[in-house]
Amino acid sequence: MNALFVISLLGVTAMLAEIVKFKKLLPLLVLTGLVVAMGLAVIEWVRPVNIPAFHNMLVFNNYALVFTVGFCIITFLWFMLAQHQLENKTALTDHYSLILFSLAGAVLMASFGNLVMLFLGIEILSIPLYILAGSNKKSLSSNEAAFKYFLMGSFATGFLLFGVALIYGASGSFDILEISEYVLRNAGELPHYFYAGLLLIVVGLSFKVSAVPFHFWAPDVYQGAPNLITAFMLTMVKMAAFAAFFRLFSICFASIGQVWAQVITVIIASTLLLGNVTAVYQTSFKRMLAYSGISHAGYILLAILSINNYSAGAIFYYTLAYSIASITAFTVLQNVCADDENDSLENFNGLAKRNPLLALSLTVSMLSLAGIPPTAGFFAKYTIFVTALNNGHVWLVIIAVLASLVGVYYYFKPIIASYFKTPINETVIEISLQHKLLIIVTTALTLALGLFPDYIIKLFS
Repeated sequence: MNALFVISLLGVTAMLAEIVKFKKLLPLLVLTGLVVAMGLAVIEWVRPVNIPAFHNMLVFNNYALVFTVGFCIITFLWFMLAQHQLENKTALTDHYSLILFSLAGAVLMASFGNLVMLFLGIEILSIPLYILAGSNKKSLSSNEAAFKYFLMGSFATGFLLFGVALIYGASGSFDILEISEYVLRNAGELPHYFYAGLLLIVVGLSFKVSAVPFHFWAPDVYQGAPNLITAFMLTMVKMAAFAAFFRLFSICFASIGQVWAQVITVIIASTLLLGNVTAVYQTSFKRMLAYSGISHAGYILLAILSINNYSAGAIFYYTLAYSIASITAFTVLQNVCADDENDSLENFNGLAKRNPLLALSLTVSMLSLAGIPPTAGFFAKYTIFVTALNNGHVWLVIIAVLASLVGVYYYFKPIIASYFKTPINETVIEISLQHKLLIIVTTALTLALGLFPDYIIKLFS
């Protein structure tokens, strides 16, 4: 709970930085504040009790606190990526405040105890990103991305709210524990509109995680938005959305899993196949990562389909590993392609000659996203597959493994370009000390998480 207060205060402070003339101190203040927020969450996590707030509308149990730390880590890394690019912009304070408010929304999505707070968390997370997606005002692609993201996000929210209304109409409560008790008491006698509300919530949340067939906004938005904003959306939004997805379904609807399992199964199979196969044909790096992100949503949904004692840890570990590898990839992209609209895979040709460190870090991040040992991505997929197999979803795991083999093909494209193709430009790429430190840290984290996965997964034991 204290971490949320710190994050919110940082957001307000960032808004005032321009007025009270401490804009130059803002980056250091924000990074320090995020470390403090992480420390407060860790202190609360040590206590093995739930911390309710606002009449149980928020519940900061270990699940919420671990995800809060994860959100802060990803945001810290993002600010290290973005600081150099934003420091010369007049809208620096706007970017900082919007990102921090989006982070506050993510914390609400991991800690909600009430469907109203789930809705507020999603909107607080999303509205700043609608603005940031169009922050490159001179770019037609950026404006188009913001417009599409706003329209499709509003459309998804409509589905979610209609579903929440039907659930409330049946159960008479927004509290997720009371809804869970209602479902248990009335198993087999639930009204039809309760199931309709459940289906609408699945649709709304599937939009947020960009699962097929609710994915069609993602490639255009991710490609059109500025590189920095795409990096944040691919990592933070996905982690927050899955934290909320699992929290809601593991508490409220686990007892009627047979009702929604078939729908989720179809979504998973479609997402794995379409995401990976379509990514093969992309020549844009950001668009390839967008379809890659769609396919990763399919893998993570396997853990939600297979709710058990290991699912929460598997989801957190997977989203953390995926986010760190993506931050590495976007750090490399930002140094190779300064222009947000010039993200062709050909730009990576001969990268190993132009900057060996960038090529090495890109290789590790692509191997992790592909699920190649000993990187974190391999063990992330392994834990997801084991979780699904323990629940009997053998054929879905087979589809997931085959889809992963397809993924290896397109993830190796930038690696092959870096080491085996003639560079378009022979100029040596110079990177800032901050970016050099960032890619060293994220690359080391990707390898360390792959070597010691149990330390992360056991946080939910």
